[in-house]
Amino acid sequence: MTGFLRGLLRLRRGPWEMLATIIIAVGVFMLMQPFVLWAFTYSFITTLVGTVMFIIVSHFPE
Repeated sequence: MTGFLRGLLRLRRGPWEMLATIIIAVGVFMLMQPFVLWAFTYSFITTLVGTVMFIIVSHFPE
């Protein structure tokens, strides 16, 4: 098992923060693209979920 997956399973801060950051980036990308309407529709909730997830996992142990 890789270190990233092991960190996710052990609830370590680093991998979970990286995952939350990726979700935020995907939400921003969905917001800025002009081609797919469903992606634009769900972009705000995706960014919001990533932001709340980042706030929660910032309290996880190193």
